[in-house]
Amino acid sequence: MPHAPVPHPLDNPTRAALTGPHAHFAERHGALLRYPAEVAPWLALPDDPDETDWADVAAFAGPGGALALAGFGGEPPAGWEITFRADGVQMVDAGLAAKPDEEAVPLGPADVPDILDLVERTRPGPFLTRTVELGTYLGIRRGGTLVAMAGERMRPPGWTEISAVCTAPEFRGQGLAARLILAVADGIKARGDTPFLHAAADNTNAVRLYESLGFRLRRPTKFLGVRVPAGAVVPAG
Repeated sequence: MPHAPVPHPLDNPTRAALTGPHAHFAERHGALLRYPAEVAPWLALPDDPDETDWADVAAFAGPGGALALAGFGGEPPAGWEITFRADGVQMVDAGLAAKPDEEAVPLGPADVPDILDLVERTRPGPFLTRTVELGTYLGIRRGGTLVAMAGERMRPPGWTEISAVCTAPEFRGQGLAARLILAVADGIKARGDTPFLHAAADNTNAVRLYESLGFRLRRPTKFLGVRVPAGAVVPAG
């Protein structure tokens, strides 16, 4: 009897990360896993969620609560609000010339106010008060002000996601994002992981940049935000 194919870690990267290198972050309810709310918004569903799994989602978030799903191409139950839906691309290293950058400095908890200020101005995607704990974040400062950064987010086994790539508007066009991507990738590859990343499918400038650096498209993907109905009956834990 033929064996079922083994899922690729990047097919359900949140779940692969939270059952792998990021297991110490995992909050569990039934078959569900998620990052702490102040670390990352992503919830990890089983590959083919059933009614019980969605009931567990409701218990996780509570009536009226919102959660985000990365790489989920299905639909929530009837009556659930979709708060956002976006098409994305998942790209993987196909020849990055990774290298350190002399101007890049590590960012940690003390830098979070500066990071959140840059994120507010550039909107690279979700970044919360403890996101910096997920991995290495590097930044470039000019005159003491943080003007560009990039770092590590999800870590499925053998892979590390590059995320939070952003540059202050007044410093764009200087190649800072590219330099930081290659510097973060250098650390990822040094420990034996392969870099990957996600981008909005319609962010053609970012996709072109990533392709020019040596990323290739692995697959289209989806990002979905859902809200539990306010009147949902949440099962006892």
